[in-house]
Amino acid sequence: MCVATPYFWYKDMIIAVDFDGTCVSHDYPYIGKEIGAAPVLRELVAAGHDLILFTMRDGKLLKEAEAWFKENKIRLMDSNRNKEQVRWTSSPKVHADLYIDDSALGIPLKYEDGLPRAYVDWTKTRALLVEVGALEE
Repeated sequence: MCVATPYFWYKDMIIAVDFDGTCVSHDYPYIGKEIGAAPVLRELVAAGHDLILFTMRDGKLLKEAEAWFKENKIRLMDSNRNKEQVRWTSSPKVHADLYIDDSALGIPLKYEDGLPRAYVDWTKTRALLVEVGALEE
C-alpha cells in the first residue's frame, strides 16, 4: 500500500476518534464488542498524541463511551470539543490533525457475518499510522 505522506504528519498530533464502529463494533445505544482499537489508541497516546472522542453520543451515552476509554486505560484530551481552539475560533467543528472514523473515506473496514455494519480494521489502520509516521514499526 502506498500512501503519500502529507505535510502535517508529525509527532504530538491531535487525533479525533469516533466511537461506534471505530472503537467498538456498532451496537448503539449499547457499547459494541471489542474490535482491536484499545491497544492502538494506547500506543498513539504513548507516542505523544492527544485523543479527542468525537461522537454523536451525548448525555448518559457519552459518559458510557468515556468510561470505555477509562476502563481501557486510554487518556482522552476531551470529548466532542477541542478546548484549545476557543483561543482562535468560535467554530463548532472540532479541530484535529487527523480523524479516525468508520465513515471516513479511505479508512480500512472489516465486515463480519452477523453484524449489520462494518467497523474499523485496526490492524490495517495501525499499518497506515506507521506508514505516515504517526506510530513506529
